[in-house]
Amino acid sequence: MELLADGRNVVLILLGFGLLIFVHELGHFLAARWAGIRCESFAVGMGPVVAAWRRGIGWRAGSTDPATIARFGKPAVEMTDAELERHGIGETEWSLRILPLGGFVRMLGQEDLDPSKVSQERRSYQRAPVGKRMVVVSAGVIANLALAIALFVVAFMAGVRFEAPVVGGTVPGSPAAAAECVDGGAPGLQPGDRVVAIDGAPAQTFADLQIASAMARPGTAVELGVERMQADGTSVRRTFRVTPRRDAGSGLLSMGIAPAASGMLGSAQRSEEALLAQLLAEAGLAPERSGEAEDALEHLVGVQRPGAADAGSVVLPTQQVLDRADDGEAPLGCVLAPELLDAAARASGGATIRTQWTTRSGRTVERALRPLPEYQSLKVAAAEGVAAEIDTGLLGLVPLLRVDRLAPGSPNEGILLPGDVLLRVEGLDGPRLAQLRSALASLPGSGGPFALFGSGAGAATATVLREGQERTIAVRVDRQGRLGAMLEQAFDLPFIADPMPASPAAALGALPRSRVTAIEGSAVADWPSMRAALMAATRESAARGEGQPVTVTFTSPSTGTPSLEGTLTLTADDVRALHALSWRSPVPDAVFEPLMTTLTAHGNPVRAVAMGFHQTRTMVTMTYLTLDRLVRGSVGVDQLRGPVGIVHLGSRVADRGAMYLVFFLAMISVNLSVLNFLPLPIVDGGLFLYLVWERVTGKPPSLRFQNAATALGLVLLGSIFVLTFFNDVFRIVTGG
Repeated sequence: MELLADGRNVVLILLGFGLLIFVHELGHFLAARWAGIRCESFAVGMGPVVAAWRRGIGWRAGSTDPATIARFGKPAVEMTDAELERHGIGETEWSLRILPLGGFVRMLGQEDLDPSKVSQERRSYQRAPVGKRMVVVSAGVIANLALAIALFVVAFMAGVRFEAPVVGGTVPGSPAAAAECVDGGAPGLQPGDRVVAIDGAPAQTFADLQIASAMARPGTAVELGVERMQADGTSVRRTFRVTPRRDAGSGLLSMGIAPAASGMLGSAQRSEEALLAQLLAEAGLAPERSGEAEDALEHLVGVQRPGAADAGSVVLPTQQVLDRADDGEAPLGCVLAPELLDAAARASGGATIRTQWTTRSGRTVERALRPLPEYQSLKVAAAEGVAAEIDTGLLGLVPLLRVDRLAPGSPNEGILLPGDVLLRVEGLDGPRLAQLRSALASLPGSGGPFALFGSGAGAATATVLREGQERTIAVRVDRQGRLGAMLEQAFDLPFIADPMPASPAAALGALPRSRVTAIEGSAVADWPSMRAALMAATRESAARGEGQPVTVTFTSPSTGTPSLEGTLTLTADDVRALHALSWRSPVPDAVFEPLMTTLTAHGNPVRAVAMGFHQTRTMVTMTYLTLDRLVRGSVGVDQLRGPVGIVHLGSRVADRGAMYLVFFLAMISVNLSVLNFLPLPIVDGGLFLYLVWERVTGKPPSLRFQNAATALGLVLLGSIFVLTFFNDVFRIVTGG
């Protein structure tokens, strides 16, 4: 499991989480001592005591009570202040508990889980004035906020690197791709656009865009201020309105914007290094062997211009990092490596692209890259009860799906293999991606909890093409209707999936899984040759701006069926769209490190403090907004994380460096303070409300009411704990 992949990171996060709890409880403890309240226990963690320390007794495995009873005949909690002083032992036992899920300070006469355990002793919680008790109850929250500010200050003094608020690309058909330009320009955000403002507030990181999307009110547009580079090197300011839409994968509202990539090869996460090596090898960028060592490529430095003689005619900056200047602005003019490679591919006409790279040893090497053909983005409009569908293919023809790789912890590990082509799933021949998702999601039990553990519920029958042979296998489906496999389209095989409705292919008469053998008499061996044959057959019609019927020869999926013929009736628009297709880079964006920006105070402590206060205020607001969106339904309960999820996420965060880990702990500290001060029973916010009631009425709420509220609070928090624990474990097991 990914959570256990790096024990050092897990330990770091557990220690950091323990620090946040310790500081929270220390706030309560110091305030209680100031108020004169006797503190009997200070615990970090819950459950049985692992180790404890008491002044005058020292360290003990387990509680110090047995040693205290052995020496003085009774535990410290039963001694008076005078007895404690006479025996020379402390009133507080400091303990470490077995479960690092919380902590507590037990004060005389104050028991969160049993409101009836009150005391009228001189130093009890009840005898302290209401004002002082308010300070005691709120001190933990204040301590966490103070710690968050301090951690943010440390992070900003050193500088924290984040993904820059630059558009790397937009998902076809997404809100960002169709964003309305308020200034009257062309719609849609473009690669290289730098977002400088979100609803009038400065945008500093790509995370600001993600948060603005997820926290948007459903159906409400977000206004983005964008700086766009012109061909002459100058920039122009544009304003776009984007209405986020729920993303099927994450369950959150999303604009459909991908982060920008730099020219540096590499992965931000150590867990992604194997995938990175695979992608580099597939793109033709595998490391060179120098003697016994591998000299891996590190940095793209040159791409051939069309018609240029030297490969270094277009040069990228050595470091693609956007560092914030004192005025908070990031420099423009940064060339995005994927955009540059795609531009060269589009201009190549399919010819080889010459590129230059530096290696880890500092050498400059040249690599020839073969551009990949572009295919059409095919869309089926949304209908009542049916979501819009976007796929990739030609004139309504879509390739079959193939397993590229299995996700970590996939339920189909050892069942599905990389390279398996999906021919039939649950009686559905040649399913397109949207059809596959719909079929799996509707399986009995696919949404049930037992699917997590690989039970029979959530199983499906599939026929796959493996090493040239058809095989029928039983695959497993998780509770979200997923196979746990990364799927790609099999463009190297001339088979078609179920044709798209309302397209030229819909009337072709070819069944799903049919094999296309020829177009207008030209042999077809794969999708690139199919594309070339379609373009050759319609070249004259394209020049005249006319439509044209095209004859397609194919074989039925049934073995031994002779060749059949059908007709693609193409309109002038169909022909025009076909010939608008170009070429793209074979190097996927994922092999490049993200384009980064550094949030820093440039060594100015005053500015660091101001940035720390600003970030803390922002995080408090975001936490309350998250709760609001949870109620509204735009953030699902499956997005909630518990302690296990925090450790899981934090172990991945630790890979990004010490300062990002500090920043992450500061965010968790803010969340801890906000959640603790919600007006719910048994947390600090609920206890504070009791004190407000007591100040107004002159007496505390009745024990009957407190007991009922405590029971309700336990049920509520217990349910949240179970839900988040299940979500957290599911994410870890399925690699989510």
